[in-house]
Amino acid sequence: MAHDDTTDRLPDEMTLDELRAEIEEIDRDLVELIARRTYVADTIAEVKADQNLPTTDEQQEQAVMDRAGANAERFEVDANLVKAIFRLLIELNKVEQRESR
Repeated sequence: MAHDDTTDRLPDEMTLDELRAEIEEIDRDLVELIARRTYVADTIAEVKADQNLPTTDEQQEQAVMDRAGANAERFEVDANLVKAIFRLLIELNKVEQRESR
C-alpha cells in the first residue's frame, strides 16, 4: 500500500479531498484483496475437484466466519457487517465452484 504524508495525519487534520483520496486508496486495496482471495478460492476449487471432494465444507465455512467475527472485534468493526461480507464471498465462491464442475 502506497502512503503519502496525509496518512500520517489524523483524519480530523485532513481536508475532505484528502479523506476521499484515502477512501479511494482503501477501496483499491479492498478490491485487490478480494481478487487475491478469489484466486486462492478458485485454486482450492480445482484441488477439491481433482480429489473428488464436495464443494461445501461446513466446518471450514464456520472457521472462516469465526475468524471474521474475531477480526471484527479486534478492529472494533461491526461483526454482523463483516460476517455478512464474508458470507457473500463464500457463497459467490461456492457458486463459481459448482459452475466449474
